[in-house]
Amino acid sequence: MKARPALIMLVEDDASLRTLLSEELEVDGYAVRSAATVEEGCNGLREWRPDLIVSDLRLPDGDGLAILRKLQAEGHSVPFIIITAFGTVDQAVEALKAGADDFLTKPLSTDHLRLKIKRLLAHAAVTSELARYKSQSESDSALGLVGESRAMERLRNEIRQVARSQAAVLVSGESGTGKELVARAIHDESERRQGPFIPVNCAGIPHELMESEFFGHEAGAFTGAKSARRGLFAEADGGTLLLDEIGEMPLALQAKLLRVLQEGTIKPVGSDHEEAVNVRVIAATHQDLVRAVEQGGFREDLYYRLETLTLMVPPLRERDDDVDLLAMHFLRDSARRHQRGFLQLGEVAARMLADYPFPGNVRELASAIERAVTFCDGDVVLPEHLPARIRKRQTESAEGRPVLPSGNLADWPTLEQVQQDYVVRVIDAVEGNKRRAAQILGVNRRTLYRWLDAEKDTAHD
Repeated sequence: MKARPALIMLVEDDASLRTLLSEELEVDGYAVRSAATVEEGCNGLREWRPDLIVSDLRLPDGDGLAILRKLQAEGHSVPFIIITAFGTVDQAVEALKAGADDFLTKPLSTDHLRLKIKRLLAHAAVTSELARYKSQSESDSALGLVGESRAMERLRNEIRQVARSQAAVLVSGESGTGKELVARAIHDESERRQGPFIPVNCAGIPHELMESEFFGHEAGAFTGAKSARRGLFAEADGGTLLLDEIGEMPLALQAKLLRVLQEGTIKPVGSDHEEAVNVRVIAATHQDLVRAVEQGGFREDLYYRLETLTLMVPPLRERDDDVDLLAMHFLRDSARRHQRGFLQLGEVAARMLADYPFPGNVRELASAIERAVTFCDGDVVLPEHLPARIRKRQTESAEGRPVLPSGNLADWPTLEQVQQDYVVRVIDAVEGNKRRAAQILGVNRRTLYRWLDAEKDTAHD
C-alpha cells in the first residue's frame, strides 16, 4: 500500500500565481487543493483536512490569519505559511505571534517556498511520530517499553502473564537489550507494584561481601561490623529484588539463595535465627546458564528453580523497525538533558542507524544518539555526528557497487528496473525471509514493503 502524498491547501486570490504554485507543488509529489477566499479556505479545512496550508495574507473577504485562527479554535495543529505582497516587519511579527510557522513576501521564490514546505512537513511528521510514541509509551499497554515490533509485542504479553505469578523469573538476553526495564515492567504489572523494586548487580559486589549485602549482618559478626545492617532481601520485603548478572554469584551463595526461594526465610550473618521475608526474585543474565551448569559454574537445582518462568529479551537486530522509534526516544531525552530545542534526525543519519546491526543493542544506540546530540551544532543530526563505527559500516556497504551493462546506452535499464530486479533476486535467495532480505539490502522492512508494493503496481499496469 503506497503512502498518501501530503495534501497542501493553497489559499491565493491571484489565479495565475495559484496555478503556478499548484503545478510546482504537484511536480514535487504533493496533492494540492486551492481556494481563493477566506470562506473557501475555512470550508477546505473540514473537507480536505490538509497537512500544510499556504495562504495569502490579504484576501477578498478578509485576511489569511482568519483561517489560522479557525484552525486553532478547532484544536488542530497544521504547518501554516503566510505570503503577501505587502510584507512588513510588523505583519511578520503579527503572523508569527498568531501561530504561523513562516512568513514569505512577494515576489515569491518558488524554490524558497518549496524548501520551507519540505522542512515544515518533515518537522510535523517527526513531531507527530514523537507524540504518537509518547502516547503509546505512557499508556498501560506499552509497559514502559519502546517498540512496536512483533518481538516486543510478544514480550509484553509474556510480561503480563508472568506478572500474575509470585514465582521467581529468569530474564535472559544479550548485554544492552534492556533486561532491567523488563524486570521493572514485571514489578509494575504485579500486585507488588506498591512495594520496593531493588536492582542489584551481582558482578559489582565483592564475593566476600555478598552474603552480608544480601542477607544483612549482626553487630560484631565480622571485623568492621560495628552495627547491625539490614540486607537487600529485608529492604525488598513486600516487593521485588532484581539480581542482575546472576551468573556471577558464587556457588556458596547460590545455595543460600535457593533456600530463600524455597523457604522464604533469610539468616543474617552472625545471627542464630532466621527471618521471614516476602520477596519476589527476578534474576537476569546475558550468559548461557545451561552451559554454566554443565561446566560446574552454576547450580543445576537453582537453574531449574529459576527457568520455570523465563523471558527472552530480543536483540535489537531482531526488532524490525524499532530502531526508528528508539532513536527518536533517545534523541528527545538527550536533547532535553542537554537543554537543546527541537532536534531532528537527518534522513541519511537515520538510514545509517537502520542499516547498522548494533551488536551492543539498545544501550549502543542510546550511546550513539547521546554522542550525536553532543556534537550536533544545528537542529539536524547528520552522519558526521554519529560514531565512526556506524559511518564506517555505511562506507563498506557502498563499496560493492553493481557493474553497469555494456552496449547501447538506450538499452540500459532504469534505476527503478535495476532496483526491482535486485530486490526480487534477494527475496528469492533468502526464500522469502523479508527480515533477512531487508538486512542484506540495507533498508528497514517498511522500505522493503514499499518497494514490493511498487513492484506489484508495476506488474498490474
